[in-house]
Amino acid sequence: MTLPAPAAPSPASALQPEDFDQLDAWLDTLREQGVEAPQWELCEGFMAALVCCRSPVAPAAYWPVLFESDKPLEELFPDAAVRAQFEALWAQRWQEIATALDAEVQNLDDERAYCPQVLDVRSAMAQLEPKERAEALGLPDADEAALAEALTQLPSFAQLWALGFMLVVESWPDEWLAPSREKDIASTIDDALGNVAALCEDDEGPLEVSAYVGDDGEEGPPSMSADRLESFGEAVWAVYDLRAAGLALGPRVAQVRHDQPQPGRNDACPCGSGKKFKKCHGVAS
Repeated sequence: MTLPAPAAPSPASALQPEDFDQLDAWLDTLREQGVEAPQWELCEGFMAALVCCRSPVAPAAYWPVLFESDKPLEELFPDAAVRAQFEALWAQRWQEIATALDAEVQNLDDERAYCPQVLDVRSAMAQLEPKERAEALGLPDADEAALAEALTQLPSFAQLWALGFMLVVESWPDEWLAPSREKDIASTIDDALGNVAALCEDDEGPLEVSAYVGDDGEEGPPSMSADRLESFGEAVWAVYDLRAAGLALGPRVAQVRHDQPQPGRNDACPCGSGKKFKKCHGVAS
Protein backbone atom coordinates (compact mmCIF):
# COMPACT_ATOMS: atom_id res chain seq x y z
CA MET A 1 0.00 0.00 0.00
CA THR A 2 1.29 3.44 -0.90
CA LEU A 3 1.54 5.97 1.92
CA PRO A 4 0.07 9.37 0.97
CA ALA A 5 2.39 12.36 1.12
CA PRO A 6 0.82 15.63 2.32
CA ALA A 7 2.07 19.11 1.62
CA ALA A 8 5.04 20.15 3.75
CA PRO A 9 4.02 21.91 6.99
CA SER A 10 5.18 25.42 7.73
CA PRO A 11 8.14 25.18 10.14
CA ALA A 12 7.06 28.41 11.80
CA SER A 13 3.68 27.02 12.93
CA ALA A 14 2.77 24.44 15.53
CA LEU A 15 1.52 21.07 14.41
CA GLN A 16 -2.17 21.26 13.56
CA PRO A 17 -4.87 18.62 14.14
CA GLU A 18 -4.57 17.55 10.51
CA ASP A 19 -0.84 16.94 11.05
CA PHE A 20 -1.58 14.54 13.90
CA ASP A 21 -4.28 12.93 11.76
CA GLN A 22 -1.66 12.37 9.07
CA LEU A 23 0.75 10.84 11.57
CA ASP A 24 -1.99 8.50 12.76
CA ALA A 25 -2.80 7.58 9.15
CA TRP A 26 0.82 6.63 8.50
CA LEU A 27 0.91 4.55 11.68
CA ASP A 28 -2.35 2.84 10.64
CA THR A 29 -0.79 1.95 7.29
CA LEU A 30 2.29 0.50 8.99
CA ARG A 31 0.04 -1.69 11.14
CA GLU A 32 -1.78 -2.88 8.04
CA GLN A 33 1.61 -3.94 6.71
CA GLY A 34 2.36 -5.99 9.82
CA VAL A 35 4.51 -3.47 11.70
CA GLU A 36 3.83 -3.18 15.45
CA ALA A 37 3.35 0.57 15.14
CA PRO A 38 1.71 2.16 18.19
CA GLN A 39 -0.96 4.85 18.34
CA TRP A 40 0.36 8.40 18.18
CA GLU A 41 -0.45 8.95 21.86
CA LEU A 42 2.16 6.35 22.81
CA CYS A 43 4.62 7.97 20.38
CA GLU A 44 3.93 11.29 22.09
CA GLY A 45 4.91 9.91 25.49
CA PHE A 46 7.90 8.12 23.98
CA MET A 47 9.11 11.37 22.43
CA ALA A 48 8.61 13.37 25.64
CA ALA A 49 10.81 10.89 27.50
CA LEU A 50 13.51 11.09 24.83
CA VAL A 51 13.48 14.87 25.21
CA CYS A 52 14.06 14.43 28.95
CA CYS A 53 16.96 11.97 28.66
CA ARG A 54 20.30 13.18 29.99
CA SER A 55 22.12 12.13 26.82
CA PRO A 56 20.81 12.23 23.24
CA VAL A 57 19.47 8.90 21.99
CA ALA A 58 20.13 8.36 18.30
CA PRO A 59 17.15 7.75 15.99
CA ALA A 60 18.80 4.53 14.81
CA ALA A 61 18.57 3.35 18.42
CA TYR A 62 15.03 4.43 19.24
CA TRP A 63 13.11 3.57 16.04
CA PRO A 64 13.53 -0.21 16.58
CA VAL A 65 12.22 0.17 20.13
CA LEU A 66 9.22 2.26 19.12
CA PHE A 67 8.21 0.13 16.15
CA GLU A 68 9.37 -3.23 17.56
CA SER A 69 11.17 -3.82 14.28
CA ASP A 70 14.80 -4.18 13.24
CA LYS A 71 13.98 -2.60 9.91
CA PRO A 72 15.52 0.85 9.41
CA LEU A 73 13.21 3.77 8.78
CA GLU A 74 14.12 3.58 5.08
CA GLU A 75 12.40 0.19 4.90
CA LEU A 76 9.43 1.15 7.05
CA PHE A 77 8.86 4.19 4.83
CA PRO A 78 10.26 3.19 1.43
CA ASP A 79 8.74 6.26 -0.21
CA ALA A 80 11.44 8.91 0.33
CA ALA A 81 8.94 11.79 0.18
CA VAL A 82 6.71 10.23 2.83
CA ARG A 83 9.69 9.39 5.03
CA ALA A 84 10.92 12.98 4.81
CA GLN A 85 7.46 14.24 5.79
CA PHE A 86 7.28 11.85 8.72
CA GLU A 87 10.72 12.86 9.96
CA ALA A 88 9.89 16.54 9.51
CA LEU A 89 6.70 16.29 11.57
CA TRP A 90 8.51 14.19 14.17
CA ALA A 91 11.31 16.76 14.45
CA GLN A 92 8.84 19.63 14.62
CA ARG A 93 6.85 18.02 17.42
CA TRP A 94 10.12 17.22 19.22
CA GLN A 95 11.10 20.88 19.13
CA GLU A 96 7.64 21.92 20.33
CA ILE A 97 7.88 19.62 23.34
CA ALA A 98 11.42 20.73 24.21
CA THR A 99 10.45 24.40 23.92
CA ALA A 100 7.38 23.91 26.10
CA LEU A 101 9.31 22.02 28.78
CA ASP A 102 11.98 24.73 28.87
CA ALA A 103 9.43 27.53 29.25
CA GLU A 104 8.92 28.97 32.72
CA VAL A 105 5.20 28.47 33.25
CA GLN A 106 3.21 28.71 36.46
CA ASN A 107 0.17 26.72 35.34
CA LEU A 108 -0.69 24.25 32.62
CA ASP A 109 -3.30 26.60 31.15
CA ASP A 110 -0.46 28.79 29.89
CA GLU A 111 -0.39 28.60 26.09
CA ARG A 112 3.37 27.94 26.31
CA ALA A 113 2.92 24.88 28.54
CA TYR A 114 3.42 21.33 27.36
CA CYS A 115 0.08 19.89 26.31
CA PRO A 116 0.42 16.17 25.54
CA GLN A 117 -1.52 14.99 22.52
CA VAL A 118 -3.81 12.56 24.30
CA LEU A 119 -7.40 11.59 23.53
CA ASP A 120 -10.14 10.74 25.98
CA VAL A 121 -11.10 7.83 23.76
CA ARG A 122 -13.67 6.41 26.18
CA SER A 123 -15.63 9.66 26.19
CA ALA A 124 -15.21 10.07 22.43
CA MET A 125 -16.74 6.62 21.89
CA ALA A 126 -19.47 7.07 24.49
CA GLN A 127 -20.83 10.18 22.78
CA LEU A 128 -21.47 8.27 19.54
CA GLU A 129 -24.84 6.76 18.72
CA PRO A 130 -24.95 3.03 19.59
CA LYS A 131 -24.80 1.92 15.95
CA GLU A 132 -21.83 4.20 15.21
CA ARG A 133 -20.13 3.11 18.41
CA ALA A 134 -20.54 -0.56 17.56
CA GLU A 135 -19.03 0.02 14.13
CA ALA A 136 -16.11 1.99 15.56
CA LEU A 137 -15.45 -0.73 18.14
CA GLY A 138 -15.71 -3.52 15.59
CA LEU A 139 -18.81 -5.09 17.14
CA PRO A 140 -21.38 -6.96 15.04
CA ASP A 141 -24.36 -5.19 16.61
CA ALA A 142 -25.26 -2.46 19.09
CA ASP A 143 -25.92 -4.72 22.04
CA GLU A 144 -25.91 -2.48 25.11
CA ALA A 145 -24.01 -4.88 27.36
CA ALA A 146 -21.39 -5.59 24.71
CA LEU A 147 -20.90 -1.87 24.08
CA ALA A 148 -20.46 -1.16 27.78
CA GLU A 149 -17.92 -3.97 28.11
CA ALA A 150 -16.02 -2.80 25.02
CA LEU A 151 -15.70 0.71 26.46
CA THR A 152 -14.01 -0.65 29.57
CA GLN A 153 -11.44 -2.38 27.36
CA LEU A 154 -10.32 0.91 25.84
CA PRO A 155 -7.21 2.57 27.32
CA SER A 156 -7.77 4.83 30.31
CA PHE A 157 -7.11 8.52 29.83
CA ALA A 158 -3.40 9.21 29.09
CA GLN A 159 -2.52 5.55 29.67
CA LEU A 160 -0.85 5.11 26.28
CA TRP A 161 1.09 8.35 26.75
CA ALA A 162 2.44 7.13 30.08
CA LEU A 163 3.27 3.70 28.64
CA GLY A 164 5.23 5.36 25.85
CA PHE A 165 7.17 7.45 28.35
CA MET A 166 7.99 4.49 30.55
CA LEU A 167 9.07 2.45 27.52
CA VAL A 168 12.00 4.85 27.14
CA VAL A 169 12.73 4.68 30.87
CA GLU A 170 12.86 0.89 30.72
CA SER A 171 14.88 0.82 27.50
CA TRP A 172 17.54 3.32 28.64
CA PRO A 173 17.54 3.00 32.45
CA ASP A 174 20.92 4.69 32.93
CA GLU A 175 19.47 7.95 31.62
CA TRP A 176 17.37 8.26 34.77
CA LEU A 177 20.13 7.66 37.31
CA ALA A 178 21.72 10.54 39.18
CA PRO A 179 25.20 10.40 40.76
CA SER A 180 25.17 9.40 44.43
CA ARG A 181 26.19 12.92 45.41
CA GLU A 182 23.04 14.35 43.78
CA LYS A 183 20.56 13.00 46.30
CA ASP A 184 17.99 15.76 45.83
CA ILE A 185 17.91 15.32 42.06
CA ALA A 186 17.74 11.54 42.45
CA SER A 187 14.74 11.93 44.74
CA THR A 188 13.08 14.31 42.28
CA ILE A 189 13.58 11.83 39.43
CA ASP A 190 12.15 8.94 41.45
CA ASP A 191 9.08 10.94 42.48
CA ALA A 192 8.51 12.23 38.96
CA LEU A 193 8.78 8.79 37.38
CA GLY A 194 6.34 7.50 39.96
CA ASN A 195 3.81 10.13 38.92
CA VAL A 196 4.11 9.17 35.26
CA ALA A 197 4.05 5.44 35.98
CA ALA A 198 0.81 5.85 37.96
CA LEU A 199 -0.99 6.63 34.70
CA CYS A 200 0.06 3.26 33.26
CA GLU A 201 -2.58 1.69 35.51
CA ASP A 202 -6.27 1.47 34.63
CA ASP A 203 -8.58 4.11 36.06
CA GLU A 204 -10.97 2.17 38.25
CA GLY A 205 -12.57 5.20 39.89
CA PRO A 206 -16.10 6.55 39.34
CA LEU A 207 -16.97 8.22 36.02
CA GLU A 208 -16.98 11.88 37.06
CA VAL A 209 -15.34 14.04 34.38
CA SER A 210 -14.43 14.09 30.70
CA ALA A 211 -11.52 15.55 28.75
CA TYR A 212 -13.24 15.19 25.38
CA VAL A 213 -14.76 18.16 23.58
CA GLY A 214 -16.58 17.53 20.31
CA ASP A 215 -16.47 19.64 17.17
CA ASP A 216 -19.60 21.40 18.40
CA GLY A 217 -17.82 22.47 21.59
CA GLU A 218 -19.87 20.12 23.73
CA GLU A 219 -18.10 18.14 26.44
CA GLY A 220 -18.34 14.38 26.12
CA PRO A 221 -19.91 12.00 28.65
CA PRO A 222 -17.99 11.44 31.92
CA SER A 223 -15.33 8.83 31.29
CA MET A 224 -12.83 9.01 34.13
CA SER A 225 -12.45 9.79 37.79
CA ALA A 226 -11.56 13.26 38.98
CA ASP A 227 -8.47 11.69 40.54
CA ARG A 228 -7.34 10.49 37.13
CA LEU A 229 -7.50 13.96 35.65
CA GLU A 230 -5.60 15.34 38.64
CA SER A 231 -2.98 12.60 38.28
CA PHE A 232 -2.55 13.55 34.64
CA GLY A 233 -1.73 17.13 35.64
CA GLU A 234 0.77 15.86 38.21
CA ALA A 235 2.38 13.67 35.54
CA VAL A 236 2.80 16.62 33.17
CA TRP A 237 4.49 18.63 35.92
CA ALA A 238 6.63 15.55 36.58
CA VAL A 239 7.86 15.68 32.99
CA TYR A 240 8.94 19.28 33.62
CA ASP A 241 10.91 18.06 36.63
CA LEU A 242 12.54 15.30 34.59
CA ARG A 243 13.53 17.70 31.84
CA ALA A 244 15.07 20.06 34.41
CA ALA A 245 16.88 17.17 36.10
CA GLY A 246 18.30 15.95 32.80
CA LEU A 247 19.60 19.41 31.93
CA ALA A 248 21.05 19.91 35.42
CA LEU A 249 22.93 16.60 35.36
CA GLY A 250 24.04 16.87 31.74
CA PRO A 251 25.10 13.98 29.51
CA ARG A 252 26.42 10.90 31.21
CA VAL A 253 30.21 10.53 31.11
CA ALA A 254 31.37 7.10 30.03
CA GLN A 255 33.85 5.62 32.46
CA VAL A 256 37.08 4.23 31.03
CA ARG A 257 37.77 0.74 32.30
CA HIS A 258 41.13 -1.01 32.18
CA ASP A 259 41.28 -4.78 32.16
CA GLN A 260 44.78 -4.64 33.69
CA PRO A 261 46.29 -2.21 36.20
CA GLN A 262 48.03 0.76 34.61
CA PRO A 263 51.82 0.89 35.21
CA GLY A 264 53.22 3.66 37.38
CA ARG A 265 54.49 6.73 35.55
CA ASN A 266 58.12 5.88 36.37
CA ASP A 267 57.74 2.20 35.48
CA ALA A 268 58.97 0.81 32.18
CA CYS A 269 56.41 1.16 29.42
CA PRO A 270 54.82 -2.24 28.70
CA CYS A 271 55.19 -1.64 24.95
CA GLY A 272 58.83 -2.71 25.19
CA SER A 273 60.34 0.59 24.04
CA GLY A 274 62.61 0.78 27.07
CA LYS A 275 61.26 4.22 27.95
CA LYS A 276 59.49 5.12 31.15
CA PHE A 277 55.70 4.91 30.88
CA LYS A 278 55.32 8.66 31.48
CA LYS A 279 57.49 9.43 28.43
CA CYS A 280 55.92 6.83 26.15
CA HIS A 281 52.32 5.58 26.14
CA GLY A 282 51.62 7.40 29.39
CA VAL A 283 52.13 10.86 27.89
CA ALA A 284 48.41 11.30 27.31
CA SER A 285 47.71 10.39 30.92
